[in-house]
Amino acid sequence: MASTSGTKDEVGPPRSLSRRMTGTSDTDAVDSELVPSSLAAVGPILRVANEIEKDNDRVAYLCRFHAYEKAYRMDPKSNGRGVRQFMTYLLHRLEKEEETTKFRLAKNDPKEIQKFYLNFYEKNIREGQYTKKPEEMAKIYQTAMVLYDVLRVVVPASKVEPKIQQYASNVEENINQYEHYNILPMYAIGNKAEIMKIPEIQAALLAIRVIDNLPSIRRVDDKEKPIADILEWLSSIFGFQKGNVSNQREHLVLLLANIDRRSKGVEDYDQLDSQTVKHLLDKTLKNYVSWCHYLHCRSIIDSLKCPPSGDRQQLYLLYIGLYLLIWGEASNVRFMPECLCYIFHNMANEMHGILFGNVRPINGGTYQAAYEEAFLSNVISPIFDVLLKEARRNKGGNASHASWRNYDDLNEYFWSDKCFKLGWPMDRTSDFFVHSIGSLRHHVGPNQVVSGKKKSKTNFVEVRSFLHLYRSFDRMWIFLILVLQAMIIVAWHGDGSIFGILDEGLIKNISSIFITYAILNFIQVSLDIILSFNAWRSLKPTQIHRYIFKFVVAAFWMVILSVGYLRSVPNPIEFVKFLSTLGGNWRGQLLYNYLVAIYLIPNILAAFLYLLPPIRRHMESSNWRIVTLIMWWAQPKLYVGRGMHEGIFSLFKYTLFWIVLLISKFAFSYYVEILPLVKPTKLIMKMHVSSYEWHEFFPNMTHNIGVVICIWGPTIMVYFMDTQIWYMIYATVIGGIYGVFRHLGEIRTLGMLRSRFKSVPLAFCERLMPMHKEEPKRDHVEDDLLVTRKNIAKFSQVWNEFILSMRMEDLISNSERDLLLVPYTTSDVPVVQWPLFMLASKIPIALDMAKDFKGKEDADLFRKISSDDYMQSAVIECYQTLKEILFNLFDDERDKKILQHICHEIETSIHQGTFLNKFHMSELPLLNDKLERLLDRLLEDNVGEAKHTAQIVNVCQDIMEIITKDVMKYGHEILEKPRAHHRDNDRKERFEQINVRLTQMKSWKEKVMRLRLLLTVKESAFDVPTNLEARRRITFFVNSLYIRMPNAPIVRNMLSFSVLTPYYKEDVLYSKEELHKENEDGISVLFYLQKIYPDEWNNFEERTNGIYRGDKTEVIRQWASYRGQTLSRTVRGMMYYKEALELQCFLDYAKDDEIFTGFRTFNMNKHHMDFKERATAMADLKFTYVISCQIYGAQKKSSDERDQSCYTNILKLMRTYPSLRVAYIDEREATINGRSQNVYYSVLVKGGDTLDQEIYRIKLPGHPSQIGEGRPENQNHAIIFTRGEALQTIDMNQDNYFEEAFKMRNVLEEFKFHKDRHGQHRPTILGLREHIFTGSVSSLAWFNSNQQTSFVTIGQRILADPLRVRFHYGHPDIFDRLFHITRGGISKASRTINLSDDIFSGYNSTLRGGYATHHEYIQVGKGRDVGMNQISLFEAKVANGNGEQTLSRDVYRLGRRFDFFRMLSFYYTTVGFYFSSMVTVLIVYAFLYGHIYMILSGLEGRILEDKSLSGNKALEEALVIQSVFQLGLLLMLPIVMEISLERGFRTALRDFIIMQLQLASVFFTFHLGTKAHYYGRTILHGGSKYRATGRGLVVFHAKFADNYRLYSRSHFVKGLELAILLIIYQAYGNSYRSSNLYLFITFSIWFLVASWLLAPFVFNPLGIDWQKTVEDWMDWKRWIGDRGGIGIAQDKSWESWWDAEQQHLKYTNIRGRILEIILACRFFIYQYGLVYHLNIAGGSTSILVYAFSWLVLISALLEFKLVSMAKRFGTDLQLMFRILKAFLFLVFLSLMTVLFILCGLTISDIFVAFLAFVPTGWAIILIAQACRPCVKGIGFWDSIMELGRAYECLMGLVIFMPVVVLSWFPFVSEFQTKLLFNQALRRGLQISMILAGKKDKDKTQPT
Repeated sequence: MASTSGTKDEVGPPRSLSRRMTGTSDTDAVDSELVPSSLAAVGPILRVANEIEKDNDRVAYLCRFHAYEKAYRMDPKSNGRGVRQFMTYLLHRLEKEEETTKFRLAKNDPKEIQKFYLNFYEKNIREGQYTKKPEEMAKIYQTAMVLYDVLRVVVPASKVEPKIQQYASNVEENINQYEHYNILPMYAIGNKAEIMKIPEIQAALLAIRVIDNLPSIRRVDDKEKPIADILEWLSSIFGFQKGNVSNQREHLVLLLANIDRRSKGVEDYDQLDSQTVKHLLDKTLKNYVSWCHYLHCRSIIDSLKCPPSGDRQQLYLLYIGLYLLIWGEASNVRFMPECLCYIFHNMANEMHGILFGNVRPINGGTYQAAYEEAFLSNVISPIFDVLLKEARRNKGGNASHASWRNYDDLNEYFWSDKCFKLGWPMDRTSDFFVHSIGSLRHHVGPNQVVSGKKKSKTNFVEVRSFLHLYRSFDRMWIFLILVLQAMIIVAWHGDGSIFGILDEGLIKNISSIFITYAILNFIQVSLDIILSFNAWRSLKPTQIHRYIFKFVVAAFWMVILSVGYLRSVPNPIEFVKFLSTLGGNWRGQLLYNYLVAIYLIPNILAAFLYLLPPIRRHMESSNWRIVTLIMWWAQPKLYVGRGMHEGIFSLFKYTLFWIVLLISKFAFSYYVEILPLVKPTKLIMKMHVSSYEWHEFFPNMTHNIGVVICIWGPTIMVYFMDTQIWYMIYATVIGGIYGVFRHLGEIRTLGMLRSRFKSVPLAFCERLMPMHKEEPKRDHVEDDLLVTRKNIAKFSQVWNEFILSMRMEDLISNSERDLLLVPYTTSDVPVVQWPLFMLASKIPIALDMAKDFKGKEDADLFRKISSDDYMQSAVIECYQTLKEILFNLFDDERDKKILQHICHEIETSIHQGTFLNKFHMSELPLLNDKLERLLDRLLEDNVGEAKHTAQIVNVCQDIMEIITKDVMKYGHEILEKPRAHHRDNDRKERFEQINVRLTQMKSWKEKVMRLRLLLTVKESAFDVPTNLEARRRITFFVNSLYIRMPNAPIVRNMLSFSVLTPYYKEDVLYSKEELHKENEDGISVLFYLQKIYPDEWNNFEERTNGIYRGDKTEVIRQWASYRGQTLSRTVRGMMYYKEALELQCFLDYAKDDEIFTGFRTFNMNKHHMDFKERATAMADLKFTYVISCQIYGAQKKSSDERDQSCYTNILKLMRTYPSLRVAYIDEREATINGRSQNVYYSVLVKGGDTLDQEIYRIKLPGHPSQIGEGRPENQNHAIIFTRGEALQTIDMNQDNYFEEAFKMRNVLEEFKFHKDRHGQHRPTILGLREHIFTGSVSSLAWFNSNQQTSFVTIGQRILADPLRVRFHYGHPDIFDRLFHITRGGISKASRTINLSDDIFSGYNSTLRGGYATHHEYIQVGKGRDVGMNQISLFEAKVANGNGEQTLSRDVYRLGRRFDFFRMLSFYYTTVGFYFSSMVTVLIVYAFLYGHIYMILSGLEGRILEDKSLSGNKALEEALVIQSVFQLGLLLMLPIVMEISLERGFRTALRDFIIMQLQLASVFFTFHLGTKAHYYGRTILHGGSKYRATGRGLVVFHAKFADNYRLYSRSHFVKGLELAILLIIYQAYGNSYRSSNLYLFITFSIWFLVASWLLAPFVFNPLGIDWQKTVEDWMDWKRWIGDRGGIGIAQDKSWESWWDAEQQHLKYTNIRGRILEIILACRFFIYQYGLVYHLNIAGGSTSILVYAFSWLVLISALLEFKLVSMAKRFGTDLQLMFRILKAFLFLVFLSLMTVLFILCGLTISDIFVAFLAFVPTGWAIILIAQACRPCVKGIGFWDSIMELGRAYECLMGLVIFMPVVVLSWFPFVSEFQTKLLFNQALRRGLQISMILAGKKDKDKTQPT
């Protein structure tokens, strides 16, 4: 799902500030953060006071006193919000500190503060300016400024020391050079930051600082304003804000630097390349130039106003800078890209007038500077006012789309040349500003409806109607209808054989499809006119003429083709004969043929152009008037949607896909659905039925048309729906084939990994390491082993960082880490040192082979060992390492000489082939045991002790004795050689002098550890790692190295990118209380996580036990949070990008010896420190991470505990990750024109030493979230702080992995144009694969995770290629940032219509000439909903969004502008899927209601049971395929295929069976109802809204009342309706009872009913537990009986919920109400049909029977009304109430007696009457709800409400009874638990213990 982003600032200012600040000791350090917004200026003073308090508390007191005085002057009456509390708190603190603080440096305050200031300056500024970093100096200078301000207040001016004044003057002069910066400290002096030394940065800065030739700007006071660069010059001219200028200055410099580096091959330079600025200009202003060409207006870029002598590069930079400044301050107007083009066009013209105008200012040749916020006030705010007023017309999403103008409407105003009538400055009285007269923001409340004249929509009207589906996709519907008509004609002709199509008569009949074609075209043209009527006033005259002309022509062809065809009809009726005489005496058929040929000429021409997409693309994109005239008829000219046609090869692929699919679909439809129905239809139409079982209103209806409709209706619906099924089948197959060819799943197990690990380093270097141009891809001269070592050395850097990151994430243990690591260096060993998990058991096996070897030849033994490369490598490494260890361990030269002789003997004997003759192999196991003991001793911690040293000596002596006496046959000779040279020391023991100091060396100890593992590790290492997630990550990473991807550039040449995460109020880091708080079942979050991830908890304890000896609360919080869907998890994952970039810089520039040393063991000398600083600087140059924490500022000041926790945790994240930035909307109170108003700012902050540090502050025209949807507005305000050429959007429930971050530079290369990979277009969105990490929580989470995984893999794979219709489906896609920020941003934000904001960015990108790709060699983690209700809310939100998409202009334009086959792909992968889901449900209704009609009317018995029709199963056969879709089986096809592809077919089959056993089909069938309900309701009535699903970890039990509220209308009502239909069908229907197909279909419908009614309880933890059932029943009774009222929540009262459930009817239009009434009338058929089957009716078919049934129903309702009224009597009338009840009971009893005895009423009649009358009552309720105002007017609403309550009680009882019955049996609850949590049980989770809350708190509670 998409991140929650609120639309309103729910966190208010601190209303209990004094209460929060007093009585707490930890708030003193942050009181500066709690300053009321109206007193923001005193915040920095309090910050300084807090910072210096530890150095001098008296000076800190003086600072606070100064802050208090300043605050008092700012607001003397304390009128601001929170000011009084703040002032009271500060005053109390000052009173306390006045007594407690003491002088430290002097005896009075003036001297104290002066001495402190002197000391501060000399220590921090004078001495630190050349040693401290710019960031530190910025903070010091700000502190010095505040201290001097306080000093001037405390010390009289005459007594300030001159030295202090000199220091203060110096501070004032230099403070601008030490401001807090984002990435580039541009003006810092002294210790220069490493990033500022990069040549491309210096060249970019130099370029923008060329301003000498620009006209001078003067201030109002005639003093020349100092200008530093072109951006400041532009700001002076147009009045941009300082924060905006600073932000865009850095933005521009980084863009220029990154682009310029790629265009040059040299390392050092000082000037930008000539093409760099031109390239950036083209990308930035491409949309503007296109807009100018579209409006036939000369763009400033193309103008000739720049003289030849002018500095063209400077002019280009001015263009770019001007556009970026406009964009950076445009706020919500950024969603209107062509409005920005208009603003830029006029401001650039104005700039040209200043630069190149002939007239110069008279006053000294300078221009008057604008005030700072001039641009915001004069340009942006008026447009914002229009947006705000239009948004208020939306009425919170309840108003019709046609009643207000959204972002698109206002932006499309600038698609017409009439926008130039606005003039410049813009005319506020023009029609565009018709709503903005007056100060809207000040006089209109946030929920107040705006009055005034309504402006028409622009180009399109979003009318709520299903007709949009036909209008948008008319070609598809026309095609399907025409083929259906042709197939019916062919089937109806003769025997229906397809080979009879050449028959002349048949061809003549088939030709009638062209009349249908003309009629359907006429309908389409009519819909265009009707549905766009509200936009006619905004249309160009040419568009209006086109609509009218097309209508006339369509009507003409409809008439003329009909007349032409009817002239050829033999034996026509009179009317047809009259029509046939029109038009003269032409031969009828010949005339018709000519007319058809003429009519099809445009289609033939379109087909020809379809085969030549380059021509069509050029014609659509052309702005030539002649081409526009030619294309005028084909499609209306619009700014977007032009030239979207693909290349020939892509066109061929998706055309072939759809041709094969359609052939399959039509063949199936013809032979299975249509042809079998023709024969029985003919027989039915010939039959005559004279008697009915009810009162038939149309007894003389010809051809039994009602029966024909009932039979053909469901079949035709299946025909229109089953293309979706065929698409799913073909997409699954083709997606699987594509996956195979892309090498997916080639390495999916540890065994496969080991078998190919030898080639992994080479694959890694080829894929992920840059190939330098000066080096060949493979140096054939170099030794192969050396090349392999280099590859492995580079690979090992990344592999080891990958393994260590998994260790830090606790996915692996310390022992597994040691087995997985690859040694950095191989210089001492002549073979490749593979990771130990590859060498597991190799040494023990080799020892056994040697011990048991019976041969005589060395070669035979060595051949057996060398047959396994890894074994040979292990043996050699073991020998060499042991040799090195012993040689270094022995301290005596004679001992070393003995060892040398032994080694020489071994090597010589191997070389001579006498090894087996000189050595005893049988003694090797004994030697191995001793070696293990030695290595264990060397690894112990107490090596330095004398006793331990003696033990090592003893083991060494044992080893040497075994070698020389047991293993070697002539070992005694070697021992005697040293004795011959040293006679005097014969008695001295050998090998007792050892070098113990070696054991303290880390590198030597690592060798000892590796050797020990080589000797001891057995087969268990084959299963390393044991953690499933670690296995998945390792195998995916290695497998991705064999997938095709672009070559990696060096970091310096890669594209720069940013990551943007929207955040609102979600969890950041779990608090201690949240972790240990138990739910109603006694389960805490921490306990739950410990049981789900037991191995990771054990790894965590192993990692932390030796480090955190005290309180581990903080690390436990982190461990738990990294397993939830928290912001901290997301931030940790995204910051891997920076770690990966730093490592890549190391690999790019390090020398061979440094690479062999290792990244982590890099020696920290001065050179290497500089190297690491450069790597960090390069990472900062390429990567930026911004979190848009919309309400961070409000959370900072909030008194709510959760808000404060969020603020603290976000601040902690910023301090932990210095590169992290947080953007938020700050609200401040300001006095404007004497009135207090709220002023809003976009603010960017970063982490400081203790608090955050503000970097940029940009004023906004208003609160942005008041206009659009929450999340896109949240992203939009922060996007100006992002950097780079690419932008990755990440939701706050996502994760990232180090090894995947390493591939980022490869992915970014996809943006570069590769024709073989991307066809004709450069991609604008790079789609990435997601891994759903929440699948292990429960079976539901597993189902959902599998479904989502299949969509983000095989689904999007086929969408991207070959179908070319992939869009943006949420995060984590990567956007071409410059493309999108100049075309409306990365999402669309109009209220309601853009509910699914992310997919609209994909639509917008495609319409504007971009397209999206999909790449599966990289993945990002993603969390999904895990509970039934969470998943349902998510599905409802997506269905709402698709309903709104159906109405949108984007879908309409894509549907009309795509070619035919791409349009089919688009339809069936977006809104078509949801429409097909709805049709699937409607087919069930059509089938059942059709059969109920035939059964109850008696037609089934008289027609379908006729002998001529017996055994015909045509309808059932047609419905089988729909039943398969309905059961959710087809939804599992992509899941099974993807699992087969990536994990093997056997695994897929196993998982499929398990999913079925865990009722996956119930899950998918249930959500079929969710999709159908919310999609249909949205189109009919609206009501779309963001639904917060929550991301809780613990799967909790949902109460019955909660489930009832959530699913009552979407599932329960519909399920009970279908159940009643099935009961009637089973009771009265008699046809096909023996048919297996009938049984399958009725079973599928019963399965649907059971799923809809019981799934919420089956998938509800403890949903069938007796205790919970009793509690749920009591809760539901309390809820259903409580009265509602104003302010009563829905979960507290049934009445409140019932009223809220009708909100969609409250705001719907008259058309929606009428449709509701029509749909409700279906319930009357029950009563009408069933009363005639009552025994009491006696077989009568008189209408009086039905009338009498209404009399009975009305009597019953009146009785119910009397009883309900009597309940309201007072206590004094209770006796009367009881008498009335007794009387009514006696009357009822008497009537029933009479009816049973005299009228023949039976018991069965009672049940039948119940089935008849209950639906009628429900219909009355539904109709009353639709007519609520009228019902209220006549006073019946209370009665309807009570009737509704009775029905709700009845439905609740019916639904609850099966749950009660099942709860009686304890084994059912146990089975349900296993069913829900089987996945977790397989991983050792004892969920039954969790849900029961049986835990040992002492064992699980961490200390």
